[in-house]
Amino acid sequence: MSQRSHGLFVGRTRQLARHHRLSRMGITTLIKNFQIGERALILPKGNMKNIPHPRYKGRVGTVIEKRGDAYVVLVPTSKSKSVKIIVPQAHLEKA
Repeated sequence: MSQRSHGLFVGRTRQLARHHRLSRMGITTLIKNFQIGERALILPKGNMKNIPHPRYKGRVGTVIEKRGDAYVVLVPTSKSKSVKIIVPQAHLEKA
């Protein structure tokens, strides 16, 4: 008997269904520029391969650096802790 998988999208089938997604990705969604120190909103969209973890959906963080086509975003998780997340520019919005 094998154990059940507890992968990234377990239990998220209904939330990531087509009618819950915000929009399809156009060219303006894929090409965005952020300055270092700018605040950005994390909104997972469309492409499931490079999507950030769903627990950070709707969080606002500060852009720290650019890595390739993605950005490193510092997201506060509690009063004293914060997490660095690498998020592709398609899943970021200006806050």
